[in-house]
Amino acid sequence: MANKSFDPSSQQRKVLNVLRDEYQVNPRRIRDVTGIERQRVNDALNALENAGWIEKRARGLYRIVYDGDCYVEQEVRCRDDS
Repeated sequence: MANKSFDPSSQQRKVLNVLRDEYQVNPRRIRDVTGIERQRVNDALNALENAGWIEKRARGLYRIVYDGDCYVEQEVRCRDDS
């Protein structure tokens, strides 16, 4: 279940945007799209996974979890548009 009180950082939001736009993605693709350093991408993925917003589907493959999808859709889009 997604932790709805989790407040993602700006880097975590960038990672979420890639996941939202591409459904399933690996860390390399996130780095290519965002320009965020490798360790920062890994840190963001770990934090988002611990918060229950994303899940690791296979080695190196992540996606937004169903529970978190609607919340991510609202929160990330709203905050990025401002």
